[in-house]
Amino acid sequence: MTDSRNVSTFQLTQLTSLVGPNVLGEQGDVAAIRERQRLRRVRKLLVVLTVVLGWVVLRQLTHASLVPLPHVGGTLARYLPALLLIGVLALIFGAQFVGGGASPHTLFRPGDIDVGLDDVMGIDNVKREVVKTLNLFLGHKRFKELGGLPRRGILFEGPPGTGKTYLAKAMAREADVPFLFVSATSFQSQFYGMTGRKIRSFFRALRNYALSEGGAIGYIDELDAIGAARSGMGGTRGEGLAGVVNTLLTEMQSFDQPSRTRRLVRRVFVEPLNRLLPPGLRIAPKPVMVPNILLVAATNRADNLDPALLRPGRFDRSIHFSLPSRAARVEIAHYYLARVACDPSMDLPDAADRVAGMTAGYSPVAISHIINTALPLALMKGRLGLTLQDLTEAKVEFETGEKDTTTVYTHEESRRVAFHEAGHATVAYFLGEGRRLDVVSIVKRRDSLGLLAHSDAEERFTRTKGECEVLLRIAMGGKASEQLFFGEVSSGPAGDLVGATQIAAQMVGAYGFGKSLVSLAADGAGPLSGGLVSRVLSDRQMRADAEKLLGEAYADAEAVLRRHSVVVTTLAEALVDRRELIGSEIIEVIESVAGSDMGKAEANRTLDLLLRIPGT
Repeated sequence: MTDSRNVSTFQLTQLTSLVGPNVLGEQGDVAAIRERQRLRRVRKLLVVLTVVLGWVVLRQLTHASLVPLPHVGGTLARYLPALLLIGVLALIFGAQFVGGGASPHTLFRPGDIDVGLDDVMGIDNVKREVVKTLNLFLGHKRFKELGGLPRRGILFEGPPGTGKTYLAKAMAREADVPFLFVSATSFQSQFYGMTGRKIRSFFRALRNYALSEGGAIGYIDELDAIGAARSGMGGTRGEGLAGVVNTLLTEMQSFDQPSRTRRLVRRVFVEPLNRLLPPGLRIAPKPVMVPNILLVAATNRADNLDPALLRPGRFDRSIHFSLPSRAARVEIAHYYLARVACDPSMDLPDAADRVAGMTAGYSPVAISHIINTALPLALMKGRLGLTLQDLTEAKVEFETGEKDTTTVYTHEESRRVAFHEAGHATVAYFLGEGRRLDVVSIVKRRDSLGLLAHSDAEERFTRTKGECEVLLRIAMGGKASEQLFFGEVSSGPAGDLVGATQIAAQMVGAYGFGKSLVSLAADGAGPLSGGLVSRVLSDRQMRADAEKLLGEAYADAEAVLRRHSVVVTTLAEALVDRRELIGSEIIEVIESVAGSDMGKAEANRTLDLLLRIPGT
């Protein structure tokens, strides 16, 4: 190990740059090695061309043919067609076995990748870790001077669509080295043993590129397809897959092994000669040139991987990709909105903030999809740029499906659906403090005859008991409205009751909002598990608590609608006439009869007093 006291100021500056905020790029060791390898290939090519040129000159001076052809005649000429046919058939039937073990990777050169680290948004903490990893990869010789061991593998784990593959490509672009992309499923083969052969071929190609280019990055997507836990180590797998994991583990430890050519030469020539020589004269093996390789893998199920893959020396660094926060979503939305045509009236920062507000829990890919979906909606309306209304419609379409314009309701059914959705919207407006009304519609989508889309005005990570009760009251608004204005209830509220029952079950069975503090999710099932509802309903006390919550929610929703029946009627008539109201259109209709903000606040205070009175 290098003594830090003997390191010069210049060397210290070079070494500390390994953990700096910027990628080393051409300042790294990889660039110097790549240039040396390029000059070495040029020299080899010159030697070969010199030999070929000498051969051509010699043949010309002797007036001989450049390429002497063998003479075919006699018996050989008679059987030549049959031999050729046998060769062709052997090639056809043997091709799947000969070529079946080839590496299935796709090679990307730095110039083939149009994504850089500047294009990766919303994951600054991950980017910092990636830059540090890249610098240790690019400056591996300097790092070794301090006695450090290179980082061989890192694992990207997180939900789908959070940018794992996107960032890996950006890494290869910034590192300026070959990028070998492969999906783990492409290693799998129907022939026994061929999967392991493909894995070995992939690592062989990775080593060859790393040796010739100074470094290479390998990326294995969906690693759990070939790296899931073996039987007896936390998982059960089918026949032969334990051997696949073993092959993967072995190859990850083979970076410092000599090449096959060097092993062959030593076994055939050097070892027999050493057995004849005395100990002092034996030929010592040459130091192995360790290829500079960084292996990146991605998975959505890190808990399903074999533990041996995660030990030090393999994928010993795990980087988690979370769903973006609100600030990250603003950055992502601004990035994508700046690259599409927007209406001149739309303020870009405000639009990015609105998109971030209505996409809580969305991945970066989902946000990009919404923006790309909004643009065709604007074009269909004859505009050359999207607006906030287009973005809202795209979000609703993403969550609930496209509009079914072929379904036509009867007038009576349109009114019933309109009053149903108006009931939801009215309760949400007067009780849902901190909630935003996005869309209310009576247009059919999938199995839904209508919908109210509402969301948190600000990003929330927890919910109080009162907030959960508000959600129950909003869910009961449709049923209460039908009963109040039509005297009977249709089958329309069936889906609302399912959602309300699930919320009530979570409240009493997982959140401790009922009489019992026992959590039915403590046996390993998550609080949002579908099995939680059945366990709550099978428990007498918890079922009674859930029914009480639902009954109180229905009564409170009905009280709100009775007090604001004019609002419900006006909103329902607007829906029958316009079919769909978006964002500010909902508020305009409600406040046209509900009064100003002062009137809304007074109504809320009155309702709060009403809901505190027992029996109301």
